[in-house]
Amino acid sequence: MSTNVGGVQSFKATGKHVKRLGRTYEYNDALWLALSGGGVEFTFYGKKAEVTIQGDNIASGEENLARIGIEVNGERVVDDLVNQPLKTYTFFQSDVERQVTVRIAKLSEAAMSTVGIREIAVEAAEGIKPTPEQARKIEFIGDSITCGYGVDDERVESVFSTATEDVTKTYAYQTAQALQADYSMVSYSGYGIISGFTDNDQKLLTHLLPDYYDLVAKSEGRLDGVLNPASLRWDFRQFVPDLIVINLGTNDETYAKDDADRQAEYAGQYVEFLKRVRARNAGATILCTLGIMGDRLYPKVEQAVREYTKQTGDPNISTMKFDVQSAEDGYTVNYHPSHATHTKAAKKLVTYIRDLMNWE
Repeated sequence: MSTNVGGVQSFKATGKHVKRLGRTYEYNDALWLALSGGGVEFTFYGKKAEVTIQGDNIASGEENLARIGIEVNGERVVDDLVNQPLKTYTFFQSDVERQVTVRIAKLSEAAMSTVGIREIAVEAAEGIKPTPEQARKIEFIGDSITCGYGVDDERVESVFSTATEDVTKTYAYQTAQALQADYSMVSYSGYGIISGFTDNDQKLLTHLLPDYYDLVAKSEGRLDGVLNPASLRWDFRQFVPDLIVINLGTNDETYAKDDADRQAEYAGQYVEFLKRVRARNAGATILCTLGIMGDRLYPKVEQAVREYTKQTGDPNISTMKFDVQSAEDGYTVNYHPSHATHTKAAKKLVTYIRDLMNWE
């Protein structure tokens, strides 16, 4: 749908006009973004552009607002926390017509807040067009590392904030960019396979990623203030990945530690999660990784993959261990990886994937 008033054309963020990034959901005349990296990409030839962003029920508060970024021709021109019901950003203006590629993405994670793209308005005779689909598609499944937890705050003693999350600085986003792949990210800070992050030796059963893999998102933010995204099943036909990278186990380790029974439970439930992932992604190669914030459970990842292949006969699966982060590359909030660490991890992952997938 589009309108034209005084030479300015307005568009909804539908598939006709934009390429959608990650898991998105249309509701009440807006395209809603929840998970890290969710957004849209489009091109136009013109003089001016602006977007109206809609806040959720969290936008009226002061903490854990949705953080968005807008890039024009690869350069970030807007970086903001959405704290209003409606907010309009003029992100491009020129005296002469120019060819422009725009990416609007949610930089912060799903669990805290959501945000909607209400309308895109451009001064451009031919309106806006979706950027072409990339030949490669990757889904990343992970935890706080994949979300970019704390990456913009180098003080380890700081506390979590969506304001210091930036998915574009993570190993996952950098990997997709390097491989020229479209991406989708399903990641939640503190989540695991058998337990979320725990500091009291008790399982945290509310933070299990497999419980939410089939859903649009889990979030405190309601779409248009009312609709719970965790009540919505994701349509896996909307994004069909060639490769799925799983990076889960860092939070399970806080529960499993060196306990053999707990580690065995982790491996066993990992096998079951792999079966679920395969059932929804029949043709994808699966790559299981771990190690950036500790590699104690990595042998159990390898064990899970062997057992999965033994049970299913599915050979289209592999493992890769990340290098454990080092002090010389710095740490961020609660000893999460720095941008430098993410970049090193991306380089290792890209090299591995090129060989695994035969991608040049």
